[in-house]
Amino acid sequence: MKKWRQKRSLRVRLTLLVMAELLITVALASVFSDLLHWIFGDGYDPPRFLELCLIGLMVGGGLTQFMGRVFFDRINMLGDAMNKVAEGDFSVHLEADNSIPEIENIYNKFNLMVKELNATEVLQTDFVSNVSHEFKTPINAIEGYATLLQDKEGLSPDEQEQYVDKILFNTQKLSSLVGNILLLSRIDNQAIPHKGAPFRLDEQIRQAIVLLEPEWVKKDIEFDVEMQDITIEGNENLLFHVWNNLIGNAIKFDPPNGLINIKLHKKGDKAVFQIEDSGPGISEEGLKHIFDKFYQEDSSHKQEGNGLGLALAGRIVSLHGGSITAENLPGGGCRFTVELKV
Repeated sequence: MKKWRQKRSLRVRLTLLVMAELLITVALASVFSDLLHWIFGDGYDPPRFLELCLIGLMVGGGLTQFMGRVFFDRINMLGDAMNKVAEGDFSVHLEADNSIPEIENIYNKFNLMVKELNATEVLQTDFVSNVSHEFKTPINAIEGYATLLQDKEGLSPDEQEQYVDKILFNTQKLSSLVGNILLLSRIDNQAIPHKGAPFRLDEQIRQAIVLLEPEWVKKDIEFDVEMQDITIEGNENLLFHVWNNLIGNAIKFDPPNGLINIKLHKKGDKAVFQIEDSGPGISEEGLKHIFDKFYQEDSSHKQEGNGLGLALAGRIVSLHGGSITAENLPGGGCRFTVELKV
């Protein structure tokens, strides 16, 4: 309806502009005709119709050229800017004035489009850089430890076992990275339907906690869990990735002998999941990009992970029509909140 009104407004504006041009042309032609008769006197007596037509053509041509320049020069500027964007220049910006609201609206939308394209270009560059780094690191490690294992005589059994463990660790990391990239690609292309059979959400979260038991037992972390019995409908396998990632991150960043709080309750027609840790929290810049692909707070990549877990979690929750947010807690640590339709 709004677009139809805008189109109608533009048609009305153009119609009024043409009518005004015709009226001005007729009026000026009449004035110029009377002026010529006054200048040349009675000896000047051309056919009135022909005289008005010739003067009207000249006056109308001048007005058309002026109005066309006001309108079409802006269109030409837009065309030149689009050519620059097509050549890969995303620094283009068009300054819009208020003389023609429709042109101003087009300029503003063009500037927004270029801004988004520029952001996409940056993300793609970072994506390629991060992917190459994440693949290169475990591959180099595997190659290095495999090379060391070739020297069987100079290695003790303990060293051989240590190197084999390192190779297995990096192999699993590489396998996880490939799996996450493929899963994220499938989700982005919506190859996986988000609808599924009903299942108990609280039971699935308990399963994720139990699955990660070796990790939290190793750090002597305790859990404070309060969950209502909630049944939802969705893709059970996909949603398990969400809880596994959020709980795994809380364990990773929680200090030894720390505490993790998990709550699940109904709020209207939504299931609200919250998990809080007592770790270092997330920087303000990190909160802006925490759900971006390959974003990691630790730019040195010393922490385990590949920056895809939260991106996957965010996309899966979005696919189910829900929301996921992150915030820092006043006393330290952070809280992740997931809302899903029941």
